[in-house]
Amino acid sequence: MKRAGEVVGVAQGMAIVRAPDESHPAIGTRLLEQDLSTAGQVVDVFGPVEQPYLSVDTTNGPAALLGERLYSD
Repeated sequence: MKRAGEVVGVAQGMAIVRAPDESHPAIGTRLLEQDLSTAGQVVDVFGPVEQPYLSVDTTNGPAALLGERLYSD
């Protein structure tokens, strides 16, 4: 597992994840929570190249993930 980033906000029904560096997960990548349950899927990448944001379509609602670290498989 590779760290995808931390959920820093919610916008338009999506979780917004701040990637730690430019090697972020690609669009369509499934993201996992620490307990290996599915958190959602990356639908967009935006912002600065060095630390982009990921827009994630969540499985159980984005508000429950605020502050959580997510991982790609």
